[in-house]
Amino acid sequence: QVQLVESGGGLVQAGGSLRLACAASGRDFSNYAMGWFRQAPGKEREFVAAIKFSGDRTNYADSVKGRFTISRDNIRKTVDLQMNGLKPEDTAVYYCAAGTSYSWRASEDYYYWGQGTQVTVSS
Repeated sequence: QVQLVESGGGLVQAGGSLRLACAASGRDFSNYAMGWFRQAPGKEREFVAAIKFSGDRTNYADSVKGRFTISRDNIRKTVDLQMNGLKPEDTAVYYCAAGTSYSWRASEDYYYWGQGTQVTVSS
């Protein structure tokens, strides 16, 4: 069992930056792939970024590639999402998720979810 708590969301102007943090509690954090997803009002939840348990492999949605960076610290049990060059279309609730070693871009492959943190980007 893993509990996830996100923080770091807020209101930022277009072009600005935010750093989201996800703190995990429970066992075997280092065995889980971790992902960030987001959901905008009236839209489906979508993949943003993922990182394998060792931290040596990452994957990004095309819409955020080159602007967002996912990282993890298996000692501190945290996974962060550094977001630069934010755009109004990045506005959404951002969720941290934990999955198995096979989890990657599909939300259905993740078993544990945080409560979400709101990111709002003004134009």
